[in-house]
Amino acid sequence: QVQLIESGGGLAQAGASLRLSCTASGRTCSRPVMGWFRQAPGKAREFVARINWIGSNTWYASSIKGRFTISKDNAKNTMYLQMNNLQPEDTAVYYCAASPRYSTSTRDYDNWGQGTQVTVSS
Repeated sequence: QVQLIESGGGLAQAGASLRLSCTASGRTCSRPVMGWFRQAPGKAREFVARINWIGSNTWYASSIKGRFTISKDNAKNTMYLQMNNLQPEDTAVYYCAASPRYSTSTRDYDNWGQGTQVTVSS
């Protein structure tokens, strides 16, 4: 089991930046792939980005590519999501999650954080 705790959400204006953090603990070696997902009100949870254990392999949703960057600091057991040029449509609860395999599907991630709210005003 991997425990995940997100932080860094908040309120931002359109065009601004925020950085989310996700700190992992527990059996992190059993879940080498970590990802960010988001869920807007009334919508399904959707994939945002994922990264492998050493940070050498990343994948992004097309909707955020070029604006968001996923990274890891293994010394701190922490994953980040740098979000630039935020837009109102980025408003959602953002979740970090861990998986034993490369995937963009929520079904393959079995350890989840509690989520952090990001609200972007126009």
